Amino acid sequence: MAQNSPNGEIQSSNLPNFLLSVRLKYVKLGYHYLISNAIYLIIVPILVAVGLHLSTLTLEDLMKNLAMLKSYSTLVVFLGTIYFMSRPRNVYLVDFSCYKPHERYMISKERLVEKLTDIFDESSLNFQKKILYNSGLSDKTYIPVDKWIPSNFSLSSNQNQAKLVIIGAIDDLLAKTDVKIRDIGFIIVNSSMFNPTPSLSAMVVNHYKLSVNVITYNLGGMGCSAGLISVDLANRLLQGKANSYALIVSTEIVSSAFYTGNDKSKLIPNMIFRMGASAVLLSNRFSDRRRSKYQLMHVVRTHKGADDRAFSCVFQDEEEDGKKGMSLSKDLMAVAGEALKTNITTLGPLVLPMSEQLLFFASLIARNVFKRKIKPYIPDFKMAFEHFCIHAGGRAVLDELQKNLDLSEALMEPSRMTLYRFGNTSSSSVWYNLAYSEAKGRIKKGDRAWQIGFGSGFKCNSAVWRALKTVNPAKEKNAWTDEIDDFPAQVSR
Repeated sequence: MAQNSPNGEIQSSNLPNFLLSVRLKYVKLGYHYLISNAIYLIIVPILVAVGLHLSTLTLEDLMKNLAMLKSYSTLVVFLGTIYFMSRPRNVYLVDFSCYKPHERYMISKERLVEKLTDIFDESSLNFQKKILYNSGLSDKTYIPVDKWIPSNFSLSSNQNQAKLVIIGAIDDLLAKTDVKIRDIGFIIVNSSMFNPTPSLSAMVVNHYKLSVNVITYNLGGMGCSAGLISVDLANRLLQGKANSYALIVSTEIVSSAFYTGNDKSKLIPNMIFRMGASAVLLSNRFSDRRRSKYQLMHVVRTHKGADDRAFSCVFQDEEEDGKKGMSLSKDLMAVAGEALKTNITTLGPLVLPMSEQLLFFASLIARNVFKRKIKPYIPDFKMAFEHFCIHAGGRAVLDELQKNLDLSEALMEPSRMTLYRFGNTSSSSVWYNLAYSEAKGRIKKGDRAWQIGFGSGFKCNSAVWRALKTVNPAKEKNAWTDEIDDFPAQVSR
């Protein structure tokens, strides 16, 4: 999200009030899984009982009771059919692509400051310079400079930028997968700030001249976590239609979000948001499993919008002179921390080993039943994941999450390098993170990757993937490939 971290930190000492609700959360989660898997809990005992009974019968007994044997066989087939028809379809990530803009859009911090000089007063300019030079961004990030600054950009220039990054990402993905776009049944495009009419998803349909039967969705106003919301939506759609593909495109059109006023709470996005996009191809075809990179294991979504403070901590509004901007409140980091804690409370039982869950419960009981004054136990998610893809929203965000999840510099490297090389590309940043790990040759078969996204509303969303194969960086080209040997770069802290 942003850089304006207040002095307050998201620490474990903020958890006590929250822990009282954790027990109920776990009870609800257990009830949910009991009900959701009730059919399996019924089928398995029946099949075991049938098998045990059959094992006691001799061949002569079976020949004398052909009717009973037929009944048992019919029951097994019936229950097996119910099982295979009711279980969720597996969803595979065939491949993904991250858009790398042309070098003509590359801009250094010094050049960016020069272009801002004639737009802002001295106070606002100095404030932005301070943010920029402490942002953790390099001199090689991308902005559509000629259209974006000075800020006389038009609707058509924003549409051109959208088409450039969206079609660029899709074309690269199609080239990787050899999938014909006409075979894709669902198309989901998410862009938070820029939502023209016709929609961006309609633009994709028009560009590729797709069939009238293609089903499209266009997600707007959902912030930097919209890419993972799109994954959840695609997963739900793929559960309902067999042998289908879903295409997800995540982007943000930075020129549409540029603010030219002097309200410091609205100036921060000017300095950290950059040009980028990702395209992801999901499939529920079993035949695609062998060539797919990952399998979707879990998606957990947390929405804190009922809380007024959370709802307004990232807020777009218009000033009296008509200038629009996105305000980032001083509560942002605290709200993000609360959303993360809620999210991982649901995610934890799904991914953590039993040893970590028992330690967490022991801490909970000691504090709330026996009233012991001990620190809450924070589960070690490093035991559940080999790769962490944290939204590269800003250096302060990454610092806080590293502290609270107790992650090493090596585990934070993909997120920090994504911020350094590409800036905050909004909802697509988690894919630049994963692409970095691929380019480094770190993705091994069986590895688990955790993508974490934050967005306005306020939302925290997680997606968990399991690698189906070892990714060979010599064969898998992506946005990092040509310069991956230059990383990790030294970033001033």
